[in-house]
Amino acid sequence: MTIFKEIIDEEYLTIAETKELLAEIEAERVDEEREMRYELARAIEHVNRLSFLEPDDARELVERLIELDKVDEEVGHKIADLLPRDRDELRAIYAQERYTLEGEELDEILDIVREYI
Repeated sequence: MTIFKEIIDEEYLTIAETKELLAEIEAERVDEEREMRYELARAIEHVNRLSFLEPDDARELVERLIELDKVDEEVGHKIADLLPRDRDELRAIYAQERYTLEGEELDEILDIVREYI
């Protein structure tokens, strides 16, 4: 059992980027003929099922989204992971935020997302 004492660094990752990292870990384990832990196997299964973009496309989408006024890094990653298709799905992502978006702002985000689906 590993106990972590402090967080040294923190970085947001999209599901696509996480899938890429877990694939590298999986390949290392296979090369070393080491058995994967249950948690790792489940994480790999999860990202394989939920990843819809290539890692480079996901990164590019997040970068484009965070250029907008009301999209911060965390929300940009959520949008890239969930790829909302309409205003209601996008509003659900913003439900926990301190502000709401107007129709034009929602449409601007959705227009960018549509380029990646």
